[in-house]
Amino acid sequence: MASAVLNATIADLSSSASITTVFEEVSKYNVHLNIFERLWASWYLWMQNDTIATGIMSFVMHELVYFGRSLPWIIIDAIPYFNKYKLQNSKVPTWKEQWECAGLVLLSHCTVELPQIWLFHPVATYFGLDYGVPFPPAWKIAMQIAIFFVVEDAWHYWFHRALHYGPLYKSIHKLHHTYSAPFGLAAEYASPIEVMLLGFGIVGTPIIWVSLTKDMHLVTMYLWIVLRLFQAIDAHSGYDFPWSLRHILPFWAGADHHDLHHERFIGNYASSFRWWDYCLDTEAGEEASKKRREKKLAQIRAKKSQ
Repeated sequence: MASAVLNATIADLSSSASITTVFEEVSKYNVHLNIFERLWASWYLWMQNDTIATGIMSFVMHELVYFGRSLPWIIIDAIPYFNKYKLQNSKVPTWKEQWECAGLVLLSHCTVELPQIWLFHPVATYFGLDYGVPFPPAWKIAMQIAIFFVVEDAWHYWFHRALHYGPLYKSIHKLHHTYSAPFGLAAEYASPIEVMLLGFGIVGTPIIWVSLTKDMHLVTMYLWIVLRLFQAIDAHSGYDFPWSLRHILPFWAGADHHDLHHERFIGNYASSFRWWDYCLDTEAGEEASKKRREKKLAQIRAKKSQ
């Protein structure tokens, strides 16, 4: 697929050629491609197996982004100065808690998520996923990612809310609520069933999109996953800064929204946005509870006055 847009002479490269040699040949005959597109094409040509190439790249990307994004929060937790921004500042995770959490998350990545990552390429390409070069225009990538955020947020809200139903909570979701004051690494600290169920909203949404439109590139999928991982880790960070995104976009959920969910064990079920919890009256916290009490009292008064 990646080779389809490259000069035919590249097909004559020896199978033992190094990746640097492949990159040099790709660059020589495809000057119209940018550096990232040339690196991308070189990787697929050098691997000579698109499924394995995508599988390795996807897993490595996921691990680097997940643990790389979690690292700043681990450092911040160790610096007392930032405690004033911590939402539950009396509950700072210990090194032992963070280490145990990282171990379980890594185990989940290798046993639960890795097979799904490996299957993604053949399934998505069957439905029309493109992974060649050049990449799609930035406007198209941004539009599709925006749609994915909205759709996934709806999926997450309803299935997360369902997981708080008694038997489902005890058997599936309770593990994720081990920490009443969440921290970045705990974003994917969950049972295998929950990982697959809520993860379908993240991976399944783009697959459904490409199956309907036949128009999506793998690089769009990667950028979507990176942004969604950032969102999940930041939402579990336990910190709300004056420059946090929710102060710029009022409908963005952010850490304060999800931190309340872990503290109260109920309400605030959405992942990225606040509108589902607002419209369906499932917001958590004192302010939301006060509004519900006032609404109920007003209804009682209205009945008495009839």
